[in-house]
Amino acid sequence: MGSRRTPSVAIIGTRGYPSYYGGFETAVRRLSPYLVDHGWDVSVYGRPGAVEADDPERDLRVVSRMTSGIDSRALSTLSYGFTSTFDAARRRPDVALIMNVANGFWLPMLRARGIPTIVNVDGLEWKREKWSALGKAVFRAGAHVTAKWSTERVVDARTIGDAWQSRFGVGGEFIPYGADVPPPLPVEPGFEHRGYALLVARFVPENTVGPFFDAAERLAQTHDVIAVGSAGYGGELDERAATLDARLPRFHWFGHVHDDQRLHSLWQHAGAYFHGHSVGGTNPALVQAMAAGAPIVARDTVHSREVLGSAAGEFTGPEPARIEAALRGLLTDPERQQRLSEAAVRRARDAYSWESVNAAYERLLRSHLRPDGDDAPRPNRQEREG
Repeated sequence: MGSRRTPSVAIIGTRGYPSYYGGFETAVRRLSPYLVDHGWDVSVYGRPGAVEADDPERDLRVVSRMTSGIDSRALSTLSYGFTSTFDAARRRPDVALIMNVANGFWLPMLRARGIPTIVNVDGLEWKREKWSALGKAVFRAGAHVTAKWSTERVVDARTIGDAWQSRFGVGGEFIPYGADVPPPLPVEPGFEHRGYALLVARFVPENTVGPFFDAAERLAQTHDVIAVGSAGYGGELDERAATLDARLPRFHWFGHVHDDQRLHSLWQHAGAYFHGHSVGGTNPALVQAMAAGAPIVARDTVHSREVLGSAAGEFTGPEPARIEAALRGLLTDPERQQRLSEAAVRRARDAYSWESVNAAYERLLRSHLRPDGDDAPRPNRQEREG
């Protein structure tokens, strides 16, 4: 009897491989070579111009497929998702891994071709303040379609799985984001180890960026404050960051930092890292901040408490005065900084290693392979459970 042929997977819904845009892209950048090492043919769909062909991190065994779409904030995800899904349905991989429920609208195409689909649902996207009422409605509809048509779902936090079970009657497989513990890195020139407060976030309201800037105006009178990130499309928060950078000598806006090593260094040497994300599940920046040993002050949410556990961070409310007090208290307490730093690294190693994350994805994908010669669409969980 001949050996089973190499299984194939199509990964849909990111900007491509290798890309550094966000958490999904980081996950795909780590997962794709792992899958190849474990016997898979891997194709990652992306957008023209979003990846660099000569990127030194690129694994040439991973196939990059570019499709067309509409480059706009409102239509890019849906349009690129449609063309990627259409092409994948035509090529018929053994299984498809899909990122983002907005791509749920196209799942029937894959189902009709007998392709099992595993959808990483991300967070509760329809609750994000950055989206218009129409945008929120699209994500809610996409989630409903995903619940009906996906073979399986991945949730990056148990709290997200609970929310899906409550709202849509289906849960998902828990697989968080991963992180690497970086080696000792040099401190950012012009700054002192444990001497500055740090924010790393996309500049959107639900990340508590505005209140952080309010707190930073006072905090920067006595301590250095570094803000990393941008809105991506300009806007009020970018303008405010630029104004603070120009007006306050100890406020520093770095914009988007593409260099992972520099970003890890900023976390590693921070005196207090503020994580203000209020929606979503396991946030990739929070996991990597833990792995780098940042002393963390997080906005108090069920998601942040799940990730940080009982000892790897402290919590505060979203009001500027409370953010300032929490950061200032940590910046002036070296013993607390050291205790939180050590606890964060332990937590990251124990619960959020890339090896365990990648292995969980590989097991889940393999569990949904069709038996040889079986071309029938597999039932989704709702149908299997009656």
